[in-house]
Amino acid sequence: MKAVVEWDGEAAFTATTESGHRIAMDGPPDHGGRNLGPRPTELVLAGMGGCTSFDVVHILRKGRADVRACSARIEAERAQEDPKVFTRMHVHFVVSGRELKEAAVERAIRLSAEKYCSVSIMLGKTAEISHSFEIVDVE
Repeated sequence: MKAVVEWDGEAAFTATTESGHRIAMDGPPDHGGRNLGPRPTELVLAGMGGCTSFDVVHILRKGRADVRACSARIEAERAQEDPKVFTRMHVHFVVSGRELKEAAVERAIRLSAEKYCSVSIMLGKTAEISHSFEIVDVE
């Protein structure tokens, strides 16, 4: 896996991923940025959310669950001193579908956290990660 990150001046950078996607990043105005894109650490949270949500949906669908929507809401705390690594993270899933089983959703989240989501597992080396979920039944 590869990426190229280029400085755009001031505190802005553009990342180009191996798959050809571009992501603009920028710092806050008090650090010379213009707030034109997310902070790199925000992208880490978004990446974790995407990785674990992908797993949860994939595992549920593989088990023939009728999943209609899935969102992951992530809250994180960082260390006060440099390096300001994530120290605590909580992921709350809202999974919508028809007749979803609580045990199946719980299992999918556990498998993602413990076996499949490489981002969560990497972040778990410095942060305590917890999970919760709710199921929304849709017609």
